[in-house]
Amino acid sequence: MRVLRYALGSTLGVTLIGAGYLWWVLLSPFGYERPADVPTIRSGEHQVFVYGTLTHAPVRWLVYGRTGDPETASLPGFRQQALDLVTEPGQRVEGVVLNVSAEELRALDRYERLGYRYERVRIRLSNGGEAWVYRRL
Repeated sequence: MRVLRYALGSTLGVTLIGAGYLWWVLLSPFGYERPADVPTIRSGEHQVFVYGTLTHAPVRWLVYGRTGDPETASLPGFRQQALDLVTEPGQRVEGVVLNVSAEELRALDRYERLGYRYERVRIRLSNGGEAWVYRRL
């Protein structure tokens, strides 16, 4: 019984720490301040190419409040290396394109820690369309 109580207590502690971290990173008014030198976001719809955690619907729901209807896409001339994209002729990165509002793009910027951890740049996809993508600083 004592082992079971310890295991449940440890699991609860890990769960609470994980939930606290997600709240701090994704939802809290603390922990991220948009840098002054980051351009403002124009109103309207934006397309964002994602290739990592944001390809998963539950993560998108946590980050900006809905799962959306992503379209599969690929980015030619790059390969994925850990959390970044590296230029590599002849290679391609598979991912999805998200259609998001300006407010949802702000939430994605917060999640990616725009200006601190990532920059957001325009890229051309294999279908000829353009989208934003986050690249490591």
